[in-house]
Amino acid sequence: MSRVLLLIKEFGNNPRNNIKFKTGVALVLALIIITGLILNTYSNEVNEGLADNLIRLHVIANSDSEADQALKRDVRDVIVKYMEDKLKGSKDIEQTKFIINSNMTEINELASSEIQRQGKDYSVKTMLGCYPFPTKVYGDITLPAGNYQALRVVIGKGEGANWWCVLFPPLCFVDATHGTVSESVKQDLKNVLTEEEYNIITSVDDEEDIPIKVKFKIVEFFQDSKLKISSFLSKIF
Repeated sequence: MSRVLLLIKEFGNNPRNNIKFKTGVALVLALIIITGLILNTYSNEVNEGLADNLIRLHVIANSDSEADQALKRDVRDVIVKYMEDKLKGSKDIEQTKFIINSNMTEINELASSEIQRQGKDYSVKTMLGCYPFPTKVYGDITLPAGNYQALRVVIGKGEGANWWCVLFPPLCFVDATHGTVSESVKQDLKNVLTEEEYNIITSVDDEEDIPIKVKFKIVEFFQDSKLKISSFLSKIF
């Protein structure tokens, strides 16, 4: 052991070796930084592609009480039923956004009516914007964490557990509880996403497709980290 320590000391005392060591460390750090920047750029591109072509529905309960959670699901149901008819045949995200904005007052009134019907006096806020979402599974489709366009419905204090689905393409209107999404909806996704984006959200559960699983994890890691940092900073400031 003393011999090893002596060699290390001698190596460190040699100016040439010290320069080589520092250069090697600098190169390794530079490689790590460059790799991180490349992966982060890739993650941002995928997230932006998904965010630009999907619209989600986000219903937030007043609280986590059993009654408020049940109310959230009932409000969700009336909104989904209403929007299914309004968005029928919409194949374009801009058209979908126009329809949502045109019906914002009606959506708010539907939610308020359902809340009043159940004897509650909670307020309701509805808005269309870009909001943070965690990773979410819809049958055999998995959307990585990130910021997405969404119709947001906040009930009362909005301190309860959330409910999500996708309004465009219309995942809200299909039964994804049995582990699969219909081919027609997948075709809608193919029509609005790039091949790369589509493969990432539909093939992540394929144990044999290691490259896709790695790509998904890259997007999930970077976007989830940004959401956590943003949430932390918002609490401080």
